[in-house]
Amino acid sequence: MTAGGVAAAGHPATAEAVATILDAGGNAFDAVIAGQFAACVAEPVLCSLGGGGFLLARQGRGPVQALDFFVQTPRHKRPVDEIEFLPIVADFGDAQQEFHIGLGSVATPGMVRGLFAAHRSLGSLPMHELVEPAVRLAREGVRVNALQAHAFRIVEAIYAHSEDSRNLFASPTRPGSLVVEGDLLRQTALADVLEHLAREGEAWFYEGEFAHLVADLSRRDGGLLRLEDLREYRAENREPLALDYRGHRIWTNPPPSSGGILLGFALKLLEAMDIPEDPFGSTRHLERLSRVMALTDRARLEAMSDDDRSVDARALLDPALLDRYLRELQGLSPALRGTTHISVMDGRGNVASLTASNGEGCGRLIPDTGVMLNNMLGEQDLNPNGFFRWRENERLTSMMAPTLVVRADGGEVALGSGGSNRIRTAILQVLVNLLDFGMPLAQAVDAPRIHFENQLLSVEAGFGFDADFSAFLARHPEHRLWGDRSLFFGGVHAVARGPEGFFGTGDSRRGGVVQRTQGRFSEPTGEGT
Repeated sequence: MTAGGVAAAGHPATAEAVATILDAGGNAFDAVIAGQFAACVAEPVLCSLGGGGFLLARQGRGPVQALDFFVQTPRHKRPVDEIEFLPIVADFGDAQQEFHIGLGSVATPGMVRGLFAAHRSLGSLPMHELVEPAVRLAREGVRVNALQAHAFRIVEAIYAHSEDSRNLFASPTRPGSLVVEGDLLRQTALADVLEHLAREGEAWFYEGEFAHLVADLSRRDGGLLRLEDLREYRAENREPLALDYRGHRIWTNPPPSSGGILLGFALKLLEAMDIPEDPFGSTRHLERLSRVMALTDRARLEAMSDDDRSVDARALLDPALLDRYLRELQGLSPALRGTTHISVMDGRGNVASLTASNGEGCGRLIPDTGVMLNNMLGEQDLNPNGFFRWRENERLTSMMAPTLVVRADGGEVALGSGGSNRIRTAILQVLVNLLDFGMPLAQAVDAPRIHFENQLLSVEAGFGFDADFSAFLARHPEHRLWGDRSLFFGGVHAVARGPEGFFGTGDSRRGGVVQRTQGRFSEPTGEGT
């Protein structure tokens, strides 16, 4: 049995927490749980105990399991004029996007329930050991890196919305500003919360003191959550979506979430085409990708379920629909979602792929906890039929799509991404780079990307455009050429196992790092190993 393991994550402290647990003898599932707790401290704009997520897991050569702990709509609504719900604009520099925040934007969080459920079924070390790296990080402080400082700038209006949030995330070196690169961010109240969870378990969060704090704040200040919302929330075990692509086996996130099924639809369109002979980045390659993305976007709308909340998997994978879009394909001449991803493999053959999100955060902290709840009810792409039209007590859909691949040669890859609606196109392009172009993992993740949605083509910097590129752009009158690489295009953190052993890569667009362990601690690196 091979010792050690490998992890790819969005922050050095997250990856270090994973490595600490692997070095202590924990398995990949222990490690990903510890990493996610640490991410809630080190990546506060991207994830929180107040959010939710998805885990794809495989024990050795056993079946792939999917755990859904995404957010749930509240069981009751209130009159609109009674709730706190307001718009803010996030500024990406090259793009802007409107979000809605306030206690009226909060859905029932699933993060804590999901991590405890994963621990019960898959973990091997006691929970207090898994929480300890995050507790230490919260008490001693985490040094704000360039990516986290950039994320705070984008959503400054949210994290400066309330006095307690402004105080928690205030820069100690720049008065009047949120934390900047190089600042030490301490979160002692969050450390206390984590210790409560380690001692008292998830019931403290969903039924005990924390739940009462949430319900009281909601009732008083225009929120929707009640004690029963938290008490009755459950993580759901689901059958992962499985498909074959050019001899490779792929598992991804199943419905009711949309990201995995849309990824599968796009792969099926590409599979019906010949393996591309055109070089990566050529105009014909970009045209092929943009057409598939455009048709997938249209098919998403056509296959929307009757209440317009999520994609109907049976409708989208219906052979007649696929065939019609394939014929059309052959005949053819924006935003920060607070999302992060962790991929882990261990020497026992276990694989874990976890994607988590807090939206952008609701702008309010639960008193004396340092926990900011999500704003998923204020996400336009999760509410396509309009705000306040969601059905009570149902899972929200999501574009998150943690993915596992067993290649035709037997090698394994675990990957996932943050990036809102760009998640599915980011993962799609990395898979195409790996499986069609034969790129090494680090190159497949690092390569520039495009994204097509709502008639707008976004092209990341880094392509070596050929002479036909102007004609390609002319076919897309609504286009945006980005002047630099950007977290807008997702952040794919991936690990792999092959004959040479473990290797991985973290996406530099979102601060990606790799941590490889061989029974001892090793320094994190941003590049594949």
